[in-house]
Amino acid sequence: MGLIVPRFQATAVARNRLRRRLKEVWRREVQPVQPAFDLLVRARREAYSASYDALRAEILGWRDATCPAR
Repeated sequence: MGLIVPRFQATAVARNRLRRRLKEVWRREVQPVQPAFDLLVRARREAYSASYDALRAEILGWRDATCPAR
């Protein structure tokens, strides 16, 4: 998984926190059940203020739409 976390006038701390949250959701929820493939995620401005649960819900929604056999 590749991550693009643009600045959007956010601090390095905020960018790294968002990056860590996205990686953790990917590692726990998607990677164990998804077949190997390349993915590029570009975070939007709203992601900086989103909670961990909101980010998790977005990624799980994408995963469920991508592989309905799950």
